[in-house]
Amino acid sequence: MYSNTRSWAMALAATLTLAQHLHAADHGPVFGLATPTNPKGGWSFDLGVNGRGTTASTLEAELSYGLTQNLKLAVSGPVVLHPDPYPRSSVTTNTPISGDFSGLAWWRFQRRDFSGKRIESTAVAGVLAPGAQQETGLYRGLNSGPGYLVGGVTGVASRSQYVWVGASYQRYAESKGDRRPDLLSYTAVYGYRPLSWRTDYPRWDWRVFGEFTGERTGTLQRQLVELPGSGAKQMFLGPSVLGVYRAIGVEAGVQFPVWRDAGPLYPRERFRFAVNFAYFF
Repeated sequence: MYSNTRSWAMALAATLTLAQHLHAADHGPVFGLATPTNPKGGWSFDLGVNGRGTTASTLEAELSYGLTQNLKLAVSGPVVLHPDPYPRSSVTTNTPISGDFSGLAWWRFQRRDFSGKRIESTAVAGVLAPGAQQETGLYRGLNSGPGYLVGGVTGVASRSQYVWVGASYQRYAESKGDRRPDLLSYTAVYGYRPLSWRTDYPRWDWRVFGEFTGERTGTLQRQLVELPGSGAKQMFLGPSVLGVYRAIGVEAGVQFPVWRDAGPLYPRERFRFAVNFAYFF
């Protein structure tokens, strides 16, 4: 009897440890693109808030499902807490421009496993729908049709280090002579998981990231006329941290501008932040 109980306890502990490592692998940085997808039949729910400056701008919810081990489907929707006047941005590049709804497919089309690490590449594509939020600044009263997003990311992941490089492009259809600017985002992420942080349940498993984001925001169109000076180019850099505890993930980060080429039509964005809570089931 004791032997059977001990065997069941060991099996349960091994299952929880394996699940923790799977969950840790299936979640990446808070700002940049990453390659992981959900396991087959695995669900995840993310609830995050991000802001540009001292005010939280958007509450974002995302539901993802692993159709196969290499194909993830995800839908997201926002609640705009405070419209911001800055150049349009996704802030967190795994979701669309803040305030938009999305339906995306993530396909990991390449994976090679080596001793202690893996190299993989993931493509993403999907549809975007502008939300009903009231815009501010240059975007007040702007009409916008639906849009699409395409992108890809590749990288290397091991138990101690992570490197991902990716890019995405968003474009919107014209509506009543207006069109929202397109957005090109490109990201680079380096992650490190110190030996002392590589712990198993019932302790938290932590890693830290350095995240770079570059953005090119296109020009705004009103009444079939492109508005001069409404485009922008920006680069941001900053740290983030991710912790995993069984089926729960918590991450937060901040980025600061390192280069900016935007006209006087926009106020200066001094920093941006993001906090995200994830549950895997």
